[in-house]
Amino acid sequence: MSIRRELFAGEVLYRQGDPSDCAWLVESGQVELVSVHGRRTTRHGLLGAGELLGELGLIDGAPRSATATARSDCRLLAIERAQFLERLQSGDPILRTLVDSLLQRIRGLVATLPAETALPSEDVACDDPTERSGIDKIRLEAQLRDALDAGTLEVRYQPIYDIAARRVAGYEALVRWALEGRGPVSPAEFIQLAEETSLIVPVGEYVLDRVVAVLQALRDGGAEPLPSIAVNLSARQLVEPGMARQIVARAERNRLPPGALKLEVTESRMLDYAPVAAVMAHCREHGLPFALDDFGTGYSNLTHLHALDFEYIKVDQAFARHMFDSPRAMKMVEAIVAMAHALEAKVICEGVETREQLARLRELGVEYAQGYLIGQAAPTGAVLSGEAARAGEAAAGA
Repeated sequence: MSIRRELFAGEVLYRQGDPSDCAWLVESGQVELVSVHGRRTTRHGLLGAGELLGELGLIDGAPRSATATARSDCRLLAIERAQFLERLQSGDPILRTLVDSLLQRIRGLVATLPAETALPSEDVACDDPTERSGIDKIRLEAQLRDALDAGTLEVRYQPIYDIAARRVAGYEALVRWALEGRGPVSPAEFIQLAEETSLIVPVGEYVLDRVVAVLQALRDGGAEPLPSIAVNLSARQLVEPGMARQIVARAERNRLPPGALKLEVTESRMLDYAPVAAVMAHCREHGLPFALDDFGTGYSNLTHLHALDFEYIKVDQAFARHMFDSPRAMKMVEAIVAMAHALEAKVICEGVETREQLARLRELGVEYAQGYLIGQAAPTGAVLSGEAARAGEAAAGA
């Protein structure tokens, strides 16, 4: 959970000698750092918006080297030590070694200085683009934590069309986030941010809870047959201890029929096959099928299909969109479809934008289509009312 703190002018944030349990990012106002060594008082200057306080202590937990006092009304954001250490431990071992070595050297040099030496502040303003990018990322991570706590992430649902049955058979759940003053945040940006931290787990649980609620509402409203809804999971989420049991428990606690909740795994070079296969087997035993998402791009690896048993393979949108202007793209779609069917997996083709593309997929025996022709990601209300399904079926010519 992110921690924000507001100070009035003259209020102390922390005192010299206090334990270093977190660093602080100044969001507004000014904070002055002052240290006392014997009879000598040293003022290290004012730190303003976008600057950090207490980052050295964040690394090694050493006591505060100065007292931080607000010189105007301030708002600050805490960077907790556990949050920082998680990032450090997940980084390159060489980087961790260098950081530890540099920190020990700095502390050692400070310890050898005469007591009356004026010590520089450990917090220095910097306009370096890389550092500014890091600070922006810290702020965005805190805002994402706040969005989870406040429930302001939105889950939308993109229709998936059953080509043979000529109806919308299900949806893919897609999480969206808009920030006041900034607007929509790219899913690629905040999902990557979540995957770099432990936030990917609560984000996944957040989406699961809302998807289950929608399925319950559809069932209670008499939807027949009940559409399926697919939820995206990262490799990290899949192998998180207890995650599989939590997913199964949600489905069983809410009495969802087999296949109503589907799980999509994005291709990743980080897939650890043994634990992922065990998780998939456990979920499958409880009626939760799996799809391999975005096949053909990214870390496309045929070992995924050899080592893991997917019920569905999703052809990445890059191929369907260019089927008629690139003979090679058409051949790739044909080859992927043939391979998937040989493995007894059903095919979902993303990026379908025209009826001509849909007709060609029907000729190839592709089971499902997804894309702007069928419909963009729709809000919950459009799914519950059936509007999203009706619009998709009309656009597809059903």
